[in-house]
Amino acid sequence: MSSKTSEELEIEAKALLSPFLSRKAGGEKITPRDRLAIPAQEMPVQDARARGGNVEEVALGYGESQARLEAERCLGCKNEPCVAGCPVQVPIPRFIAEIQKGDFKAAADVIKETNLLPAVCGRVCPQEKQCQAQCTVGKSLKDIGKAVAIGRLERFAADWERTNGRVTTPAVKPPTGKKAAIIGSGPAGLTVAADVAREGHEVVIFEAFHKTGGVMVYGIPEFRLPKAIVQEEVDLLKKMGVKIETNFLVGRTRTIMELLEKDGYGAVFIGVGAGLPKFLGCPGENYAGVFSANEYLTRANLMKAYDAGHSDTPMFRSRIVTVIGGGNVAMDAARMALRLGAEQVHVIYRRTRDEMPARAEEVDHAAEEGVVFNFLRNPSKILGDDKGLVTGLELQKFELGEPDASGRRSPVVVPGSEYVFDCDTVIVALGNESNPLLTRTTAGLTVDRRGRIVVDGGQKTSLDRVYAGGDIVLGAATVILAMGEGRRAAASINEALS
Repeated sequence: MSSKTSEELEIEAKALLSPFLSRKAGGEKITPRDRLAIPAQEMPVQDARARGGNVEEVALGYGESQARLEAERCLGCKNEPCVAGCPVQVPIPRFIAEIQKGDFKAAADVIKETNLLPAVCGRVCPQEKQCQAQCTVGKSLKDIGKAVAIGRLERFAADWERTNGRVTTPAVKPPTGKKAAIIGSGPAGLTVAADVAREGHEVVIFEAFHKTGGVMVYGIPEFRLPKAIVQEEVDLLKKMGVKIETNFLVGRTRTIMELLEKDGYGAVFIGVGAGLPKFLGCPGENYAGVFSANEYLTRANLMKAYDAGHSDTPMFRSRIVTVIGGGNVAMDAARMALRLGAEQVHVIYRRTRDEMPARAEEVDHAAEEGVVFNFLRNPSKILGDDKGLVTGLELQKFELGEPDASGRRSPVVVPGSEYVFDCDTVIVALGNESNPLLTRTTAGLTVDRRGRIVVDGGQKTSLDRVYAGGDIVLGAATVILAMGEGRRAAASINEALS
């Protein structure tokens, strides 16, 4: 974490940028060596001591000089390896080139050619495992952590456009008279809606909750992704003519077959996510004080339990919280528990930090805020009192064995290593499975043994005119991977409707 303020980082960047731009303006040739010598720009963040007590955004975003200086690090590779690493194929060198020129509106427009949610993706996508992992700069410096900060630049362009009132509505072709139904308003559904609406088809999104945004609203905390940003990007869809019906549970309110056969929709996209949480399967999971991360975060995010003075949502008041898991959801739950007033928050993970699937930045932020990590540990039992309240965990110690199918070393129990860990709250963040409602109410829809919908390369399901994508197909994945599936599904739907 940087100890420098946004203003200090911006002053330093401006001092380095000015002579660099002067050299360019004077016709001096800028070599790759010159660009590799530019220091990677730090992301300004809230002070760790202050942010653990509020839900305001932690990462504050680049200033203009920082953004332009970071953009100048890009080599503009002709083979565009970064684009190949992007699930929605954002034209990365092109939008970065516009930031180099200082044309931030043009940069935002380039991004939106393939991604209508740049302010979201710039904040929550794991760029270090995707576009930035392929960046020539990071590879040249033998440190992927020093790759061009593509995600931060994407966020900058989107934020600049919004804060300066320059957001424009994407062009929509004349109406075709064809209709498409989108089930779920998460990242996959919103992406399909945008791409299908652009072609002039009527699009209606059906959302089971009272608010749109899916996991971006109920799952990802305010301090990582402000909900106002999600709402503004949803509002842009409405300006394109997309209609949204909330509190509409497809499978109960209406079935897929009724949408197709009675309501006149030419295609249906299923993007309902994977909302059925996994649990430990150990004794004691029924004690009061045990939560799935889904429920915990939904109460805190969607229902704003963190704002106790203005929210009627009941929330368990905790003293010592344990979070079981090592992914991004586990980090979100642990950091939210701090903000809800827990005295201590511990993450229990059965491997080491090197094997954690969570983004390194999120793990760093959690540690800075005071979350304690207990590695090579896993619960074998949840303990409780005669009132049915959690009193602790029985933990087992582990050591790492041979790599498993994912390439991570498998955890192996150390015999006789059990001990008791005192706590009053257990949050289980072990991923999600598919909610069976839609598959059970839709005859002929093929799913795999985990309940995930089976699709072909164009995201078509076993049913005619029915497509699917996102977590209901992938299992719990990332926002950008869901959007990638949404783009493929939209292309198939547009071809079918044409």
